[in-house]
Amino acid sequence: MSEYITQVCMECVQVLSTVPPSVLLLSLAAGAVGVVALAYILLFAVAFRPRPPFPEEKTYRTLAEDGTPTQPQRLPCWQDSWEHQRQNISDKHAVLDIEKPELFMSVVVPAYNEEERLVGMLEETVEYLEHAYGTLAGQANEQAKVGKSKNDSVRQRKIGNGQVSDNDLSKGWEILLVSDGSTDRTEEVAFEFARDHQLSLHPRAHTGPWSPDEHEGVHIPPGSIRIVTLTQNRGKGGAVTHGMRHVRGKYVVFADADGASKFSDLGKLVSACQEAEDSEGRAVAVGSRAHMVGSEAVVKRSKLRNFLMHSFHLILWLLTPPATAKVKDTQCGFKLFSRASLPYIVPYMHSEGWIFDVEMLMLAEFAGIPVAEVAVGWREVKGSKLNVIWDSIGMAWGLFVLRAAWGMRVYRRT
Repeated sequence: MSEYITQVCMECVQVLSTVPPSVLLLSLAAGAVGVVALAYILLFAVAFRPRPPFPEEKTYRTLAEDGTPTQPQRLPCWQDSWEHQRQNISDKHAVLDIEKPELFMSVVVPAYNEEERLVGMLEETVEYLEHAYGTLAGQANEQAKVGKSKNDSVRQRKIGNGQVSDNDLSKGWEILLVSDGSTDRTEEVAFEFARDHQLSLHPRAHTGPWSPDEHEGVHIPPGSIRIVTLTQNRGKGGAVTHGMRHVRGKYVVFADADGASKFSDLGKLVSACQEAEDSEGRAVAVGSRAHMVGSEAVVKRSKLRNFLMHSFHLILWLLTPPATAKVKDTQCGFKLFSRASLPYIVPYMHSEGWIFDVEMLMLAEFAGIPVAEVAVGWREVKGSKLNVIWDSIGMAWGLFVLRAAWGMRVYRRT
C-alpha cells in the first residue's frame, strides 16, 4: 500500500513538472482567492445582524407626579438625529456633533425576568444617584457653602424627569430600565418601587447585595425612572445598546440588574473617565474584577467554571486587537461612557449576546478612544441566567465570528 502511494505521488510530481511555472502560480492564486471568497461568503452568512427596533420599542413609560403610569411617550434618540446629519453630508467620515446632554448621569439597566433581584439593585442605585447627582447632593453643597438650613436648600428636582432647574450639568440623573421581553412582573415591580420612592413620606428601603442593613429610602424626582419594553427578547447586549441610543446624560453607565457590582463605585469610574478623556471628550471607563482573581469568592467557584474563565481570557488575548486584549476583565457588567464617545460605538454594534462588551471595547480601540480599567467591588448574586458550559461555547464562537467579521470587513464603520 505504501509503495502504491509513493508511486502515485511520484507520478503527480512528474505531471506538475511539465506545467509551466506561470500556469502553476496562477492556479495557486486562483485557488487561494476561491478559498478566501468561500470563507467570506460563509462568514457573511453566519455574522449576526441586529433587527431594527419596532416602533413601540422607541417609547417609554414612567410615573406622573400623582404616581400613575403615563401613556407610552416617544423616547428621545440622539442616534436618529446623528444619522440624519450623517445622511445629509458628503463626507461620511466627518466628525458630527451629538445632541447636547440634559443631565449628568444616565443609567441603563438591562432586565430579563428580574422581578426577584431588581428592587435591591434599584435601591442601591437611586440611593447613590440622589446623594451624588440629585436633590440631596444639591442640599449638601448648599449647606456646606453657606450653612443654610434644609428649608432654605434649593430643591433641584422640581422640574421632574431628573432634570435640574439651573441647567447645571454636574447634576441630574435618569434610569432607563430596558425590559428585554420579560414575561414576569419585572415592569410592575419597577413601577411599584418608583411609586413608593416618589410619593411615600417614608420610602421603604430594600436590601441589596451591598446594603444588608435596613434604612429609610430616598425620595426620587418624578419621571426619573423610565421603563422601555422590548417586544421580543434581544439578549443583554441588544437591550444595553437599545437603551444607550436613548440616553440624555453627559455620562452613561450600564449596570446589571442583579446589583453584583458595587454601584457606589460609580464615582471611581467617573473620575477615571474624566482623567482619560481626549481632546474631543471621548473616554470609556471599565469596571474590573481582575483584582479578585485570588479572592475567596473566585477560589470557591467550581474548577470547571474557573477553567472556562481562564480559557476565555486566553481566547480573548489571541483574537482581539492589542488594546482590547490588555483589558483584564472585559465582561464585568459595569461600564461608563462619555457622551462624546457614543457615536463611535453604539451605531456600529452588532453583537446582542454576552460577547457585546468585547465589541464595544474593540470599536473604542478602532476609533482611538482611551479606555481606563478601574477595580470595583463585586459579589456573586444567586439567580444568574448564564449557562456556564453552553454560554461559554457560545461566547467563544461569537468572539471568533465577531473578530473575523470586522477583520474581513463584513462589518464596517460606514
